[in-house]
Amino acid sequence: MHVHDAIMTRRSIRRFLSTPVPMKSLHRILEGAATAPSGHNIQPWKVYAVAGAVKDALSADILKAIATEPAASHIPEYDYYPIEWVEPFIGRRRKLGHELYAILGIGREDKAAREKQMLENFKFFGAPVGLFVTFDRRCAAGTFMDVGMFIENILIGARGEGLDTCGQAAFINFHKVVRKHLPLADTEMLACGISIGFADPDAPESKLMPEKLPVDQFTTFLGFEGA
Repeated sequence: MHVHDAIMTRRSIRRFLSTPVPMKSLHRILEGAATAPSGHNIQPWKVYAVAGAVKDALSADILKAIATEPAASHIPEYDYYPIEWVEPFIGRRRKLGHELYAILGIGREDKAAREKQMLENFKFFGAPVGLFVTFDRRCAAGTFMDVGMFIENILIGARGEGLDTCGQAAFINFHKVVRKHLPLADTEMLACGISIGFADPDAPESKLMPEKLPVDQFTTFLGFEGA
């Protein structure tokens, strides 16, 4: 797949087939991800790939924590979303949520169905492989950019292998549970989880194509001839 095609066809998939991910493909994806740039080449990332019984046990533990423990006991190590939402970001967030629930046939007032759909995050949306990306908490804020480029390489590399993904910040609320299953050092901060596998083409949610801004809405060209 041409790299531009991989970029343009990447989207967050929320329903996967159980088809196994070839180990060779997974290795190539991570090998490519490792070429991501980082300040002074510090390469602050680590990846934990889970499948089978390990993935299932981790998933079950998070779902149990959600069902039996107060939400306030699960605090993320960093704020992924803003504390106060402003436009245009809150509007875009709501639009995506409305589109997802509409395509799934979930009504706006159907809180139980919405919560059930949210729990699919922790089942990896049925994907056979889950990745957890961490980085060293002793690094500075710029490390988030390094890790972001590393993660993007994973997402695009997966498309190049004919696979799909979903990056999931939802896991950061349960980093304490994740630590029970993965050998994370105290110095490691959980950046996100990633579900990876083959998209289920028949699932309604697989047809969701969020609107992206055209180039002229986020780019200012200066000093170009004829611009």
